[in-house]
Amino acid sequence: MTETTSAATAIPPAANQIPVSGADIASAAGTTPAAPEITSALIVDATLWILIGFSVVTWALILIKGIQHLRISQHNRSYGKKFWGAQDFQAAAALEGNKGPAARVADIGFTTLIEADGGTTTHDLEHTGDRQELLDRRLRQQMQKERGALESGLAILATIGSISPFVGLFGTVWGIMGALTSISKSGSASLDVVAGPIGEALVATAVGIAVAVPAVIGYNFFIRRNKVIWAFLDDFAIDFVHLALKTSFLIKRPVSGSVASSRTSGTGAKHPVPKASHEDLQAEGAQI
Repeated sequence: MTETTSAATAIPPAANQIPVSGADIASAAGTTPAAPEITSALIVDATLWILIGFSVVTWALILIKGIQHLRISQHNRSYGKKFWGAQDFQAAAALEGNKGPAARVADIGFTTLIEADGGTTTHDLEHTGDRQELLDRRLRQQMQKERGALESGLAILATIGSISPFVGLFGTVWGIMGALTSISKSGSASLDVVAGPIGEALVATAVGIAVAVPAVIGYNFFIRRNKVIWAFLDDFAIDFVHLALKTSFLIKRPVSGSVASSRTSGTGAKHPVPKASHEDLQAEGAQI
């Protein structure tokens, strides 16, 4: 009778058994199950790759903008010699093969004068005002377009120059946090344990600064060049208006030139321009 009671006590009924999970077993053993985590080395590597991408974009923009400014300087210099070397204002309107911001500003000016002289302008708000007001407005609009083209891409350089050090600093801070975690787990603060992870983390800050310096220098350089080109275009537009004023803002459609689009058909073939009759010349002289 005593043996039967002992057996019943040793083996509890199944209804009283509590299921035990793997987490409870691990907790009882003093350990926790391993969970996937983002290591500090992965964050530092991702930061470095981002900075490398910033560097590629920076040098590509510097190269593109450098070529752009070199061509603009050559075109403006070439057209300036042609324009100021022309016999008169009418001859300047007949210049051909012109490129660059200055040529485009002059082209829109000549086109405006020709349209106003030929009466081809429409009666709307865009063409409100006398010839001088219309010319000033058109020149200013074209100069704003040229300014927008000159400033394209500079915002990216400014952004990269501003955020690159902080991106590198983020990688450094995260790397140091990982190094400190490793030190706490190992229980050793020797130089061998500390120097490696912290040194790798500091590389991110160095790379961030190395990326930011060319971006800031390139941005400041091109901003300065844009101011020089803008001042040149502003002076050129003022001189253009003064020259147009001397001709009473009247100009004949040039026989040849970049603004003589009426001579060219849609296929590019040129058609002869009929000579003005004696009555036309007399009427033009009376109008002037």
